[in-house]
Amino acid sequence: MNKKPAFARWMTGAALLLAMVPAWAAPDSLLNVSYDVSRELYKDINPLFAQEWKAKGNGDLQIKQSHGGSSKQALSVAAGLEADVVTMNQPTDIQLLVDKGLVGADWRKQFPHQATPYSTVTVFLVRKGNPKNIKDWSDLTRNGLSVIVPNPKTSGNGRYTYLAAWGYALDKTKSESKTLEFVKDIFENVPVLDGGGRGATTTFTQRGVGDVLVTFENEAVLIGQEVGADKFDVVYPSLSVEAAPPVAVVTGVTQKRGSDAAARAYLNFLFTPQAQEVIAQNHFRPRDSAVYSKYAKSFPKIKTFSVEERLGSWEAVNKTHFADGGLFDQIYTKK
Repeated sequence: MNKKPAFARWMTGAALLLAMVPAWAAPDSLLNVSYDVSRELYKDINPLFAQEWKAKGNGDLQIKQSHGGSSKQALSVAAGLEADVVTMNQPTDIQLLVDKGLVGADWRKQFPHQATPYSTVTVFLVRKGNPKNIKDWSDLTRNGLSVIVPNPKTSGNGRYTYLAAWGYALDKTKSESKTLEFVKDIFENVPVLDGGGRGATTTFTQRGVGDVLVTFENEAVLIGQEVGADKFDVVYPSLSVEAAPPVAVVTGVTQKRGSDAAARAYLNFLFTPQAQEVIAQNHFRPRDSAVYSKYAKSFPKIKTFSVEERLGSWEAVNKTHFADGGLFDQIYTKK
């Protein structure tokens, strides 16, 4: 017969229950797995959210960051990297996680603007004075020109570059075969394919390789600020692609860690005026109309197209152009 007093038995049971609760049931951190050229943005946003989170009666919260080529990052999460949220630069990387059962199929409906807190465009960064007189996509096909682009197989930045060139050529030639030749000519001028956008930036700015770097607008402006505006110029082509980086909660992780509420609050914070200000200050194009108007002079007008409106669903585009054996492989492996 158990002769322990009732209170002692209750305390023993409570202790056992507590021992069974994982240490991460009330997490004090979130992991944001993101793409290469967003690291400075989230370095600025994260402490602001942590401050607001605590002001609402919650505990201290550390937001950790992981950055790399967008597609590589998605594969890492699919392979077990425990991201609470993903902030990628194209929908296919999130779809990969949907297919793995880690992200809800309705992720686009969970946050405003189809879960895209900002947009950007693809531009050219050239050496000061634009000595090669590079003005548009057609110039990138010239013999002897060296073009720096990250790998479209691993980098969303590179993928958008490829698709921007494709959309431009298709608009000009109205021919799929001529468009293929045009894009092939550009990649004939690419001496090296870095794994992500930041690697391509290093190749161009620090190693001094290439006549032009094709990258996102925010990255081009940031380079001018960090390396020196006296070394580079930004060129806006006649047509570019709108990149709208999507975000999602990795419910396969947050439900296990008990971090779902914090993760959702974090992503919702990205759409607040406070975060939208930071987004604009980091040279991304904010969704908030008032914030955009405030910073409008920082964002030159440029004609753009969206991938899904002009080229079809991301799933189809990915399969046609970037899957193993797709058009990009046919273009680049023949070098």
